[in-house]
Parts: sequence; structure tokens; C-alpha cells
Amino acid sequence: MEVHLIDGTYELFRHFYAVPSAKDATGQEIGAVRGVLHSMLALTREGATHIGVATDHVIESFRNELWSGYKTGEGVDPELLAQFPLLEEALPHLGSWFGR
Repeated sequence: MEVHLIDGTYELFRHFYAVPSAKDATGQEIGAVRGVLHSMLALTREGATHIGVATDHVIESFRNELWSGYKTGEGVDPELLAQFPLLEEALPHLGSWFGR
């Protein structure tokens, strides 16, 4: 058994700034999501049997009182922010596809 736990937020940022832009039929940017999904597929080809992906969300906590910009999303490119829900929707489908 080979298990991987992936920081989805990091991966989404990494792919957003590293891979070429890609848009879906409606014109929405999806390049980072596509990059993360390709990375997950590569992990399975390399032998991963289980993959968990976690992403950050804007969470109000005591840290917001200590650091005003903590996880607010302020300054993050809107095309990147819009891909978080897409990634979170796509990942379970990728998992069920492997379960066949």
C-alpha cells in the first residue's frame, strides 16, 4: 500500500503559476485544476494506492485577530480562487473513476 496526503492548496497555486492557461467551454480558467488532476494521475501510475487531498478555506479564528490578512484570500488572483471549488468537485470523480 502506498498512501499520499496532498496539500491541495499548495498544488493549486503551484499549477496556476506553472502551467499554461486553459479555459473550459464557458471561458472559465481551469489550467490549475487540470494540472493537479494530472499530478494525481501520475501518482497512481507511480504506484500510489490511496491519495488524500486537503485544501484550505477562509476560516475565521483567533489568528485573524493576530494577523489581519490571515486566510482572507485578499490579493489572490480571482481566476485562481475560482478553481478551488472546481478542484474539490473534480477530485471525488477522479477517485470514483479509479474505483471501477
